[in-house]
Amino acid sequence: EEVKAEVEAAGGTARVYPCDITDQESVAATVKQMIEDSPDGIDILVNNAGRSIRRSVRLSYDRMHDYERTMSLNYFAAVRMIYALLPHMSDRHFGHIVNVSSIGVQTAPPRFSAYVASKAALDAFSRVVASETWSDGVTFTTIHMPLVRTPMISPTKIYDAFPTKSPDEAAQLVVD
Repeated sequence: EEVKAEVEAAGGTARVYPCDITDQESVAATVKQMIEDSPDGIDILVNNAGRSIRRSVRLSYDRMHDYERTMSLNYFAAVRMIYALLPHMSDRHFGHIVNVSSIGVQTAPPRFSAYVASKAALDAFSRVVASETWSDGVTFTTIHMPLVRTPMISPTKIYDAFPTKSPDEAAQLVVD
């Protein structure tokens, strides 16, 4: 609602669509409504949802559910949204999908195997799908986001000493 208000204050039009992106039926219904509400079509999808878990592998042997939950949101939910919108974008011969990934995919920080693996899976998926959708006019961008000062990083106290982006700076990276 805050972003919607900002867009409207700047002279734009925005809508809010609550959706459980981990649920296929919810995604299908939401995307159907979005397409119906957008007579000019949907041009851009930004996959920005994320769940992070910081835990060493030695403390994860009996916590497979952490990996499953992380993959469910960071990978499968994003793929679900892509698949829901890709036919629409391909039919229109125009669309752009932006995946907000993590700098961790490039740096492999200790204790983030579940998080980094889920983001790396989406990166690999997108590279392959981008090669298949280029001729349909659908392109992909992956942003390997640096640390952003949000509640998600607050449990990792060492990050207090690291340079970070503000949420507004991170949002501007996505826009750029």
